[in-house]
Parts: sequence; structure tokens; C-alpha cells
Amino acid sequence: MALEGGGARSMEDILAAQKAANLRDGIPSVEQRVDWLDRCIDLLLDYRVQIEDALAEDFGHRSRDASRFTDVVGSIGALKHAKKHVGKWMRTEKRKVEFPLGLIGSKAEVRYQPKGVVGVISPWNFPVNLTFAPLAGVLAAGNRVMIKPSEFTEATSELMKSMFARSFSEEEIAVFTGGPEVGAEFSKLAFDHMIFTGATSIARHVMRAAADNLVPLTLELGGKSPVILGRTADMTKAATRIMAGKTLNAGQICLAPDYAIVAEEQADSFIGAAQAAVNTMYPSGLKDNEDYTSVVNQRHYDRLMGYIEDARSKGAEVVEINPMGEDFSQQPYHKIPPHLVLNPTDDMTVMQDEIFGPILPVKTYTDPEQAVAYVNANERPLGLYYFGEDRAEKEMVLQSTISGGVTVNDVIFHVGQEDLPFGGVGPSGMGSYHGYDGFKEFSHPRAVYTQTGNEIIAMLRPPYGEKFRKQIGARLKR
Repeated sequence: MALEGGGARSMEDILAAQKAANLRDGIPSVEQRVDWLDRCIDLLLDYRVQIEDALAEDFGHRSRDASRFTDVVGSIGALKHAKKHVGKWMRTEKRKVEFPLGLIGSKAEVRYQPKGVVGVISPWNFPVNLTFAPLAGVLAAGNRVMIKPSEFTEATSELMKSMFARSFSEEEIAVFTGGPEVGAEFSKLAFDHMIFTGATSIARHVMRAAADNLVPLTLELGGKSPVILGRTADMTKAATRIMAGKTLNAGQICLAPDYAIVAEEQADSFIGAAQAAVNTMYPSGLKDNEDYTSVVNQRHYDRLMGYIEDARSKGAEVVEINPMGEDFSQQPYHKIPPHLVLNPTDDMTVMQDEIFGPILPVKTYTDPEQAVAYVNANERPLGLYYFGEDRAEKEMVLQSTISGGVTVNDVIFHVGQEDLPFGGVGPSGMGSYHGYDGFKEFSHPRAVYTQTGNEIIAMLRPPYGEKFRKQIGARLKR
């Protein structure tokens, strides 16, 4: 099936060519891997203005400063980290052998080999970062790559296709653009590994398609990442950091705080601090503010407005944070001011779906264990956030919950640490990448055992004698 991509060749043809090149050229040297990483860094530097332009076009309005920070600088940081450490990561690891074989010359080691060809399906919310950041691990591990970017950010996807074609051959990296039908065919290919970043609902289809070829998967999904505010939290600082995370990219972040749980008597304080935080970050208003990003398209705008109306219709108090009282019914884009949904109930869609927008439900508790119980009653999220200075309470939250990752006294920041694994658990994903964990995720850890030349091992072969029985008997003890 000939589909859009690198030149006129089909996806199947390019996959075959990459696999053949992998066998022909053998395991890439550290110099080759560094060269691949350098070429990616150069692309991001050379095309940074065009990247900002394309993202602004795709979103209607997207903060150029935010694009530069998240999609360009964030990607370069991941690639530079891999470049700095890849030589160390590639080293053969010595392992212990069973006693007494190590004493008589046997050896064990692990060699990290490239898996081969990795398929990358990247999303629309951070289309450049969530293409290039995984490449840091994929290329450091010595793999070749085929990429299917999102059709929702068409200008950015076409730009990335041109960028990679400038610096990489189709045998190294190839990009395939197009709609859902291209994505469906892409996910059926017999890759040696595939990474998908996106919605849990789509991940189920990707996983089914990958199963036919037993393709191993890394799934970076999302879910409803909760914020638990302890009574010892600095409410002004906490609200500021939470709303910064909720308004970055208009909340269109897989790790955005999805709902907050605050002590009942501190709810008003949090609400006031959240309003003040938005006023401080956007003092001139939101509608024409260059720093405030719009919702990506009409479909998602309607979905988010539907959450707000559904919550209102079911009795929730909805607080619109609109510093200048602007009229958002007349605008060229799809901007939505931040909204707080107070005391939401579980029958509201805003508490059932991942929000992926600038809406923050605020629940209350009387005992922090109630907050933990609520989190545990729902699916395991990609991120969890705790604010507070009570060490015992913090440990209770960390020990009693399960999430992909955690940031304490802020939101989202754990994703920016290249020396920490990034990934989900259960419905929020599987596998992890970033830094060394990404290198290992996209490598095959090949076990190598070298047998001793000493024929004392002859006792392990028939005919079994007394020495063999003594050895076995010694291992049958507690």
C-alpha cells in the first residue's frame, strides 16, 4: 500500500529497507549514534522559527515562547543528554555467575543491542517534542526510525517531514503523514519496537494491531492526574504552580493537573489564590494575550465547553477566571479562559474523561486519607502531585498510591528530568523512556555467558555420580 511518506515508496518498502540496512551495516558505533543525535539537534536549531510558525498555524494561536521552551529547548535537552552519556550507556555490563563457576573461569555479561527499526506515533499537543524526545533514546540505542506524526497538526507534521528528509536518508529516518487510515496501517507494521503517545482509547487499537506481529510497545498515555494539597501546603505558591501547569498550552498536556483535592476549610483560600495566580500571569487579559494558547480545534473546543455545561447542569458551581472580563464568544481562535469546577460529582463528564484543557475540578476532603482513597478508586494516572510540608503525610500519599510519576510541591516537572524514567502504569501507559531508561527501553539486553574450560562441569553430565548428588543435595537446603 503506497501511502504518504518519505518519497513515493510505501511504508512496507521503507521498513524492509531499514531492516536490511540494519543487518548490512551492523551495530552502529558510538560515533554514528552521536552523529544522528547531532543532526537532530541541528534541525531543531536551524528550523526553530519555522517550528514556532507551524505550531501557531496549527493551533490558531500558540505562544511562541511556550513553543520554544517546550518543543524546541525541551527536545534539545533530551538529545544533548543522550549525546553526553551514550558512550557510557553502550558499555558491556559484567554480571556474576553462579558459584563456583566464577572461580574456575566462567563469565557473564549483558550487551545492549539495537532492536532494529522503531516506529514512533507522536501526538498533536507537543508534536515536535514528543517526536524528538523519544528519538534521543531510540537513536542512542542505535535504531532506525519510522515516524507517523498527528494529522491534527498538519503544518507541523509536514514541516518535520521536510526537516528529516533534509538530514537523514530513508534508511535512517522516514516520516509518513496523513490521516487515521495511514496511522492504522502504520500500527500494523512489523516493527522491532513501537512507541505511541496519545489517548488511551487509541492505544487499545494500536496494541491490538501490534499484537499480530508481537511488536513490543511503549505506551505514553495520560489519564486524570490528581493534585493532593495537604493542610501544610503554602496555598499561594501551590495555586500558582498548579495554575501555571493548567494554563501552559491551555492545559493540553498529558501530565496537566486534572483535578485538585483540598482540605474543606482551605477551599476558599485555594480558589482565591488560583484566581490571583491567573491574574498575575496574564495581567492584560487572555483573549489577545500572546502567552495564552488556544484550544487546538473546534472539536476539542466543543468537547471542553460541553464539560463545563454538563457540570453546570448537574449542579456544580463553575468559576470562570477571566481577569479582564473579556467576551470569548467573539474570537478568531478557540481560546477558553481557565475554569474551576467546584465540588464536582462523579456523574459529571469532567470527572470521567481526561480533560486536556484549561478546566480544573476542585474537590474537598476532611481527612487526607479520603483524598488518597478517591485517587485509588480511579484508574492509575500518568502523574500525581502532592503539596505540603508534612513528611509523614507526603510518605503516606507516596506509599498508598500508584502513578506513572510524581512531582512534590509542583506539577509536571518530573517529566523534565532526563535522569528519571518517564512513563505510565496500567491505563496511563506501559514502559518508560528518557535518559538511560530510554536507552534501555529501545535496546535488547543480550545475555552472554562464556563457559569455563575446566572440565569439572563434567559432573553435570550423565552418568550421574556421587559428586553430582552431593552438589544437588547441597542446594536442597533452606
